[in-house]
Amino acid sequence: MEFSLFAHVERLTPDQPHDVLYKDFLDLCKMADDGGMRAIWTGEHHGMEFTIAPNPFLPLVDLAHHTRNVRLGTGTVIAPFWHPIRLAGEAAAADQLTGGRIELGVARGAYSYEYQRLMPGLDAWDAGQRMREMTPLLPQLWKGDCAHKGNYFEFPSTTATPKPVQPDGPPIWIAARDPNSHEFGVHNGFNIQVTPLWQGMDEVETLMGRFTAACDGYAGPRPKIMLLQHTYVGSDADDVARAAQEISRYYAYFFAWFKNERPVRQGLIKQLSDEEIASNPMIAPDKLRHDLAFGTRQEVIDRLKRYEDLGYDEFAFWIDSGMETERKRASLARFIDDVMPAFQ
Repeated sequence: MEFSLFAHVERLTPDQPHDVLYKDFLDLCKMADDGGMRAIWTGEHHGMEFTIAPNPFLPLVDLAHHTRNVRLGTGTVIAPFWHPIRLAGEAAAADQLTGGRIELGVARGAYSYEYQRLMPGLDAWDAGQRMREMTPLLPQLWKGDCAHKGNYFEFPSTTATPKPVQPDGPPIWIAARDPNSHEFGVHNGFNIQVTPLWQGMDEVETLMGRFTAACDGYAGPRPKIMLLQHTYVGSDADDVARAAQEISRYYAYFFAWFKNERPVRQGLIKQLSDEEIASNPMIAPDKLRHDLAFGTRQEVIDRLKRYEDLGYDEFAFWIDSGMETERKRASLARFIDDVMPAFQ
């Protein structure tokens, strides 16, 4: 099993300077590269200081100048916000500028807050259908002279320019959860990204089962599957308990953004009270401590060995957490120095 880092610039209070936060993001990414991780993933979000990423290709191109070996992936672009010709062209241009290091994760999106602002009236079903029409067009546009007439897009013969460095274009990953999305990704020859979010081992096994079922009905070569999960490697039990409290707070804000019912001002959602954070038993610290890749060195190794035994090809260390940068850095260092060698 290989390892990657999943990270955004995240801003939780108005007193945090954007330039300092971006430098912190760069430092974490350089640690991942120096530590031998396979890839860095960063996504696309709009109007949210919670995850600052209006165009993931911009930081990925910048990262190419600060790193040496690591692959650079979109985790993920939000398909309905793109035209296929534009996405194919920008991905290929980024591949040129990074020397052929781009990987392209694609999703339908999850936040109605973003749908309302960029495509009013869009819902998750329609977003998913747009993704399914768009994504298979990307390799055809990289190959050249692709014409298309579909439900959402229509264009005459077009070749994406420039051509990507990688002969077949950047590898494509589909963010999948339900069986149909697994089948769509696998049967188109795409890799699969999954995340159980706050859920535990049962969901990790369910997601692998859906991927396996999709592969069983596909005659082509088996694509890769990556598991994305919040991770913290603590120095001791007290440190891990503190991290569980912090990630519980993070998920409380995640749900608040997802529900899209709370006032937002200057890109920051109205602050949650301690009572509101503690009101959701699904994200109680003790539960998250049990269900996520949280623990001391050996506890995290043991959990990841179970994932490897299930057949996951890659594990993405999701570092967004609202923690202080030094705590993120310390956890990532312990992961690189103490956990990864157990898999090499």
